[in-house]
Amino acid sequence: MTSGARGSASELDRAHMPQLGATPLDASRCAFRVWAPWAQRVEVRILDASGRPDDGDRFVPLAEEARGYHSGVCDLAPPGTLYLYRLDRGLERPDPASRHQPHGVHGPSAVVEPAFAWSDGAWAGLRRSELVFYELHVGTFTPEGTFDAIVPRLDALRELGVTALELMPVAQFPGERNWGYDGVYPFAAHASYGGVAGFQRLVDACHARGMAIALDVVYNHLGPEGNYLGCFGPYFTDRYQTPWGRAVNFDDAHSDEVRAFFIASALYWLREMHVDVLRIDAIHGIFDFSAHHILAELQEHVQAYAQRAGRRIQLIAESDLNDARVIRPRDAGGHALDAQWSDDFHHAVHALLTSERSGYYADFGELHHLVRAINEGFTYSGHYSKYRQRKHGNSAADLEAWRFVVCTQNHDQVGNRMHGDRLTTMVDFEAQKLSAALLLLAPQIPLLFMGQEYGETALFRYFVSHEDPDLVDAVRRGRQAEFAAFAWQGEPADPAAEATFLSSRIDWSLHEREPHRTLLDLHRELLQLRSSHPRMHEENRHEATASDAGTLLLRRWGSTGEIAALFHLRATTHRLQPTLTSGEWSLLLDTAATRWRGPGSRVPARLDWTAESSLELSPWSCIVLARA
Repeated sequence: MTSGARGSASELDRAHMPQLGATPLDASRCAFRVWAPWAQRVEVRILDASGRPDDGDRFVPLAEEARGYHSGVCDLAPPGTLYLYRLDRGLERPDPASRHQPHGVHGPSAVVEPAFAWSDGAWAGLRRSELVFYELHVGTFTPEGTFDAIVPRLDALRELGVTALELMPVAQFPGERNWGYDGVYPFAAHASYGGVAGFQRLVDACHARGMAIALDVVYNHLGPEGNYLGCFGPYFTDRYQTPWGRAVNFDDAHSDEVRAFFIASALYWLREMHVDVLRIDAIHGIFDFSAHHILAELQEHVQAYAQRAGRRIQLIAESDLNDARVIRPRDAGGHALDAQWSDDFHHAVHALLTSERSGYYADFGELHHLVRAINEGFTYSGHYSKYRQRKHGNSAADLEAWRFVVCTQNHDQVGNRMHGDRLTTMVDFEAQKLSAALLLLAPQIPLLFMGQEYGETALFRYFVSHEDPDLVDAVRRGRQAEFAAFAWQGEPADPAAEATFLSSRIDWSLHEREPHRTLLDLHRELLQLRSSHPRMHEENRHEATASDAGTLLLRRWGSTGEIAALFHLRATTHRLQPTLTSGEWSLLLDTAATRWRGPGSRVPARLDWTAESSLELSPWSCIVLARA
């Protein structure tokens, strides 16, 4: 589809999306299609099981099609067949749309058996109001580091109240240790994680438990090692620069087919892998000045497929632009994505709990910063940013809270610290409980980072296993430069060392010990309250206000009554007279209660509230009240 065209749902979904890569037709025949406009002749080289080129290999020529595509059918190429593309009888490279790279990013691609015995035929997805994300890194979530090893943990997560498993990127990356943002095969589930079949088993297991699956996809760049797309055609452009490498060509010459390639990747994960949510990484690194932005076009294709499939599918953007146009409808000049991440909530909570003020935390530290993030989605919506030394963002105050995903920890905010230290190791237990309440009682969509629910203490560091020593050295220097704006002391761990990776694995046994068990129980209680209480649902209204004494009042109300959560973010007790509706209120939760290993609740179980009533709050505590 061209960058300015629009069409019906059926047209958008399939007609202009070429079937790329290797597609088995039966038990032995396979169709191949690749976009290679710079090549006059393209052949498929069929290798033996070793994957090493041999003089006896078969070469199957592909026919040239319009707009630079080459396609053909090869006999005796069943699933498992290893192959390369040969360009103009010379350069040989793996398939840009490879589904499987069993020998790594430099090795041949493999034909994949498409059939899978799915059991999720009745699965229709979740509403946004039901989403509670749990972000994890496949390699460090379990000792095995595979998709299959996650499955035995799903029941515990579902019982906790998690409804959506979010995987950091799994597209094939170099080596076996990587965060995934250096992926170079946007259609291929990483081989050492379990490949296509392992991924499908995990998705099916999630759906069997009523859990959605979210996948982090990277469409702003490809990694530097094993990135062979530029050998085939103008997938990249020099018009723009990203912090991570050459920008993807979404608006220069030949960009129509580049756009089609990445849209086809997204549809592959949704259609063939049954993914429910795509988190699109760092869209501020996606450059497109065409009249029809790639994100808007992608959303059109995705929603066309969702309608045909009868499933709820969400596209959620990660962006540091604070730009509400990402999620505004098309008729209001927006890209119409379903939601976007809001870093401002994290930064506001972190600065208040830790008193950290270096780097981007210089823009936070006052309670009104958090109030604005809760009420409006962004703290900075056109306000002056000291960190950026300019105005930042635009207003999202009229948009629904569930259009924003918020967190108090995630892979970026932990892993991009010099030592990969978690909030758990920076604040005491009372502040950890308060942080959990702030996140899970907020009206936005919450995200937990793996192990956060029980107070994991293991560091989460940045790690890679590149083969190129010069590239490894460049990564080391780059990481050091990233920390320049912060006042962190010491030296970062070597990202190429296996020990850095191993130290990032979470310790599941911690949840059986105190105080971790209590923190886990508190998360469960908060998530139960969030999911079951009628005043916590998306159609209800909310408002946050702050006092000078460090107390935040969050009211949520609807036709069935009202909930009030009071958060005290000070190290001293405080008596206050919050503005509550007169009448009878009941105490639903107090994080200072002895049940939660606190000093003891100062709030009675029932209150007959009047204008003269007051409450005494414990240090770093949260109470939740309900009025029928």
